[in-house]
Amino acid sequence: MHPLAPRNGKNKTQGIGSAPEKCAREGVLTDLRMELTYTALPARHGRYRRAGYKKIVLRLTEIKLDLDHPEAALKAAILRALGISEPELLGYRLRRRGYDARKSGEVVFVYTLDVEVRDEATLLKRFHHSHHITHAPDETYRYPVQAPANLESRPVVIGTGPCGIFAGLSLARMGFKPIILERGKIVRQRTQDVWGFWRERHLNPESNVQFGEGGAGTFSDGKLHTGIKDRGHHIRQILKDFVDAGALEEIIYISKPHIGTLRLVKIVENLREKILKLGGEIRFDAHVTDIILDNKTLRGVTLANGEFIATDHVVLAVGHSARDTFEMLHHRGVHIEPKPFSIGFRIEHPQHMIDVCRLGKHAGNPILGAADYKLVHHCMNGRDVYSFCMCPGGQVVAASSEEGRVVTNGMSHYSRNERNANAGIVVGITPADFGSDHPLAGIALQRQLEEKAFELAGKNYNAPAQLVGDFLAGRASTGPGSLIPSYTPGVTWTDLGPALPGYAIAAIREAIPAFDKMLKGFAMDDAVLTGVETRTSSPIRITRDENFENTNTKGLYPAGEGAGFAGGIISAAVDGMKVAEAVAQKIIHCRLG
Repeated sequence: MHPLAPRNGKNKTQGIGSAPEKCAREGVLTDLRMELTYTALPARHGRYRRAGYKKIVLRLTEIKLDLDHPEAALKAAILRALGISEPELLGYRLRRRGYDARKSGEVVFVYTLDVEVRDEATLLKRFHHSHHITHAPDETYRYPVQAPANLESRPVVIGTGPCGIFAGLSLARMGFKPIILERGKIVRQRTQDVWGFWRERHLNPESNVQFGEGGAGTFSDGKLHTGIKDRGHHIRQILKDFVDAGALEEIIYISKPHIGTLRLVKIVENLREKILKLGGEIRFDAHVTDIILDNKTLRGVTLANGEFIATDHVVLAVGHSARDTFEMLHHRGVHIEPKPFSIGFRIEHPQHMIDVCRLGKHAGNPILGAADYKLVHHCMNGRDVYSFCMCPGGQVVAASSEEGRVVTNGMSHYSRNERNANAGIVVGITPADFGSDHPLAGIALQRQLEEKAFELAGKNYNAPAQLVGDFLAGRASTGPGSLIPSYTPGVTWTDLGPALPGYAIAAIREAIPAFDKMLKGFAMDDAVLTGVETRTSSPIRITRDENFENTNTKGLYPAGEGAGFAGGIISAAVDGMKVAEAVAQKIIHCRLG
C-alpha cells in the first residue's frame, strides 16, 4: 500500500474539471487527530509535545510530487523548498492534498503543508516575496457568545439537514438549549422508508430522500467541498465535528472530501447525541404547519398535531423541497422572492471510461479512486448547460417527495465502486422562464415537470429514460444498450423530448457533443439519460437582512439551501452556524437591552 493511502478503503476522487484546475485549491484541514496527520521528527531535531502542539508557523503550497513517491520524499521536498538542513526542520503536517492531471497521461500530487522550523522568522524574511511560503494563519473557530443563566425563551430550529444540525449544535454549544423540530423520522427509520420506496414503490411524503433526519444530503455522495469563502473558519469546525462523529480523518486534508451515504447515517446519529448531551431537544414527526405572528413579530410555531411552541427566535432550515412550508410562509406574508435554479436529466456512463479519460494510464489507481468531472457549455440559444452533483461509481436514485411526481438525484457510497458514473446535466433557468411573476412560480414549474416525468414513465414511479444516441437523433428508445441504468425502482424507455421545455432540450442536445470533445465518449450512443432533475437548488429565496433576520418578519431567520442561501452540505452547515451566531447575539442583545 502507498504510504499516503487511507487506512480504510480507497481514497475519494480528487478530479478536476473541464477547464482543468488544481484540486489542491479546495478542502480544509484542521489540527484534529494530529497524531495521524503530523510528522514529528526525531527528538534530536527538536522537541514536540503532541497533546499541546500549536506552533505550526509556516505554510508551504504547491509542493508537487510523483503519484508513487515514497513518504520520505515529502520531507525532502520541504527541505528543498525552504533551503534548510534536516536539523532545522522540527515537524510538519498535511494541510491539503490534491492532484494535478493537466498534463496528458501524467498525474502529480499537489500538497499544502504546515511546517515547524527552528527559525521561522528568518525564513519568513527570506521568502517575504513568495506566495508559496507564508505564515500559517490561526484557523481556530470561536463561538462568539455564551448564553446567560435563566433563559426566558429557547430558540427553535426547524429542520435537521446539515443547516439545521449545525445551527442546533452551535446554539447548544453556546448554551441556548435549542428545540429542534423535524417533520420526518430519525435517520435509520427514514432509511428504511427510502429503501422501501426504491424497492416497492411505496412513497411516504413525510419520510423520503428529501425529508427526515440528515436532510437530502444523506442520500447523495456526501460531498464536503465547497467554493464559499470562510473567513470565520466555520468549515474547519464542521470537518472536526464530522470526524469526531465518525468520519475518516482523510476528510481533513484531501482536496475534495466525501463521506458516502452509508457512513453518513451513523455520523448523523452521533451528531444528534452530541446536541442532546449539550442540552438541546430534538423532536421527530414534528411537522411545523404554521407560524404565529404578532404585528409581524414571531411568537411561536404550531405543529401538525395542534401543539403550540412559544418562541421569539426560529431558524428556518427546512431544505429546498419543503413546498408546503413555503406556501404557508407566503400566506402569512413572509417576504419571498423567486430565484434561478436548473433543470435537466441524469446521465450515466461506464465509470471506467471516465477514469481513462481523466486519469489515462493511472485509471484504477486505488489512491486516486474513481475519477470525476466538471463540465460547462455556453449554448447558442444563450443557455448554460453544466454538470451537476457528479457521483463517481454511484447510482441514480428516486428522490420524489410528493405523490404522482418523479424526480431524480445521484448518490455514491464511500467506496464509489459501482460500475456507472452519473451526473446531472442541467440547464440554468431564471424567473423569466417560470411563466408567472408569482413568488412561488418556480415551485409550480418544478411540479409540472415532475408530473410530466411521472406520466411519461407509466405513473408507477419508474423514471423516463432514453439512450443518448436516440436523444440526439430525436427518436424514442425501446431498451438499454451496453450500459444498464442504475435507477430504482426502474426505468421506462421513451422519448425525453417532451419532458423539458424546448429551449432546455435544444441546449442539452447541443451540449452533449460539446462535452464529448472534452471527455471522449461522453456522447456515446449507449449512455443513459434519466429524467427529471429539478431539485438542483431552491426555486425561492426567503429574504433576510444583514443580521440574517427575515426582512419583514422579526424573529424568523431563513437559513440554508431551502431559503436560497446555500447549495451542498458544507455551505448549508456554514450558513446554519452563521445564523445560529446571529440568533445567539440577538438573544443576548435583547436581554441586555
